[in-house]
Amino acid sequence: MESIINNLSRNIELHYLGWQNRRRTSRLARQVSDHAGHELQTEPVIMFNVSSRLTGLSQNAAFSLLTDWSLRLAGVPVIQFVCNSGMKHCVLGTNRQDFRTPPPCQSCIAQSRRLWEGGDNHWFDYQENQELLVATEGLDVDALSAFEYPAKFLPGQSLPQDLPLGELVLPSIRWALRRHNLPDDEPTRYLLRSYMLSAYSIAEQFAGLVTRVKPTTVVIFNGILYPEASAVWVADKMNLRVITHEVGFQHLSTFFTEGQATAYPIEIPEEFKLSAFQNELLDAYLQQRFQGEFSMAGIQFWPEMSGLDQEFLATAARFKQTISVFTNVVYDTSQTHANVVFPHMFAWLETILEVIRKNPDTLFVIRAHPDEMRPGTAKLSNESVQDWVTGNQVEELPNVVFINPQEYISSYELIQLSKFVLVYNSSIGLEAAISGKVVLCGGKARYTRYPTVYFPASEVDLLNQIELLLYSDEVVLPAEFQENARRFLYYQLFRVSLPLDDFLETIPRKGFVKLKSFSWERLHPENSNTMQILYNGIINGEPFLRQDS
Repeated sequence: MESIINNLSRNIELHYLGWQNRRRTSRLARQVSDHAGHELQTEPVIMFNVSSRLTGLSQNAAFSLLTDWSLRLAGVPVIQFVCNSGMKHCVLGTNRQDFRTPPPCQSCIAQSRRLWEGGDNHWFDYQENQELLVATEGLDVDALSAFEYPAKFLPGQSLPQDLPLGELVLPSIRWALRRHNLPDDEPTRYLLRSYMLSAYSIAEQFAGLVTRVKPTTVVIFNGILYPEASAVWVADKMNLRVITHEVGFQHLSTFFTEGQATAYPIEIPEEFKLSAFQNELLDAYLQQRFQGEFSMAGIQFWPEMSGLDQEFLATAARFKQTISVFTNVVYDTSQTHANVVFPHMFAWLETILEVIRKNPDTLFVIRAHPDEMRPGTAKLSNESVQDWVTGNQVEELPNVVFINPQEYISSYELIQLSKFVLVYNSSIGLEAAISGKVVLCGGKARYTRYPTVYFPASEVDLLNQIELLLYSDEVVLPAEFQENARRFLYYQLFRVSLPLDDFLETIPRKGFVKLKSFSWERLHPENSNTMQILYNGIINGEPFLRQDS
C-alpha cells in the first residue's frame, strides 16, 4: 500500500511540474519572439536536436532551447530543423518489444510546437525513397551495416558522393536495442532499413534547407545518433561549420565544441598549471566523487556506497596481487570513438580473460558499470558484462571476483587495493591516475590524448604491457601522468562544462528538468556569462571556455 501511495504521489507531482513547465515554456517563448531582432547579422544559424526527448524536457533538449532563445534575443536569426513525423522510426520512439510500433509522433510534435513557438521553424516529414527501399531489401545485417547509397541531393556534384547509411545508423540501433552485436533476424533488419530510409530522407531535406537559407553555422545535438549524424554528414560535404553539444561534467552543465561532442575533445594549453586555489577546488570535487556523490546527465548512479568488507579483503589476501578491471556500457555513443584497438569492449574483455586464466596467483576484480542496469529507467542493457561473465563461466575461476552493476561497492577502495588498473574508456581511469595508479586503457578515451594513462597501439602491445606490470616488483606511475590527469579533470569540470543551473532545475523524473522562474532578459548574452560564451563561440568562433577560477 505504501508503494502505491508513493507512486501516486510521484505521478501527481510530475503532472504538476509538467503543467508548470509548459506554462513557463510558452510564456518565455512568446516573450523571446516579441523581443528577438535580426539587426546584428543576416546569415542564419540552423539548429537541430531531434534525439534528446519525445515529450518532457530533458537536459539536452533544454540546452538547445535556451541557446536558441539567447541567440535570437541577441539578434541572430535561428532556424530550427524540426521533426513533423519525419522518420519511419526514431531512436527514442523505438519500441524494443515490437519494432514496427509507430513512434509517438502526436505528443512529440505537440511538445515541439510548444518549445519552438514563435521561432523560424523548418518542419521536415518522412519522404520514402523507393529505389533505396528496393536496394536494401533482402540484405542481411552485415550487408546493411556496410551499405552506402549515392547522395543525389548534394548541390554542385558532378558525381554523387556515397552516403554511408549503414555506418550512420549503427550507433543508433545499438543504442536503441541496448547492445553492440546485432542479431541477424527480420525484426532487426527491418529496423535497420527503417533507420536508413529515414536517415536518407533527413539528409536530403537538410541539404535542401542549407541550399535555400545558406547558414554560416549549424548547431547539432550529439552528432552520433542517426538523425543528427545525417545532418553532420551533409554539413561536412557542403563545407559548413558544425558545432555539436552534449551534457557537461558538472550539475546542469553543457559542453559545446567544433569537434565531436561525444568524444569530448578538450584543448589544454601546454603552459597551464593548477594554482593552489584550483587544486583545492579540484580536491573538494574529488572528495565528493570518492564518496559517490555525483551525477551525469541528471542521473545519480550511486544511491549509496559501501567499502570493501572483511570477506573481500580476506579473499584478496590469499593472492599475490589484485588487479581491478572496469568496464563500460557497450551501446553508449562514446563507444564509437573508443573502438580503435578492439572492435568493441567485449573483444577487449576476451583478451583480459586470457590473462586471467594464465595468472592464477593474481586476483582480478571485474567491475560492471552501474549504468548497465540503471534502476528506474528503460536503459537496461540487453548485452551486459553480467551476461558475458555468466556465458563465459568467469565467476567459476578462483581468481575472479565479479561486482555486478547494482553492488554499490566503492571503486576507489578497489583502486587503492590494486597493483594497477585496467579500463576500457571509463572516467574511472582518469581518477585512478589521479590516485597514483598506473592505468592501461583498452579503448580510446577523451583523456588518452594526454600523458595520463597507457593506451597501447595494438592487442599485442596491451598484452605485453600487462605482462610487464604483472611481473614487476614495483609499479610506479610517472609523476607527469598524475599531474596531467589533474589538469585534464580540472579543465573538464571547470573550464569546458558551461553551467545552466541559473535557468534549470532537476525534477524527480531522471535526466529531465524544468525551467526556473526567470525573466526573458536574463537570457540575453549581456546578462549571462554562459550565454555570452555560447554566443561568442557560435557567432565569433571563440573557444567555449569559462573564465578560469
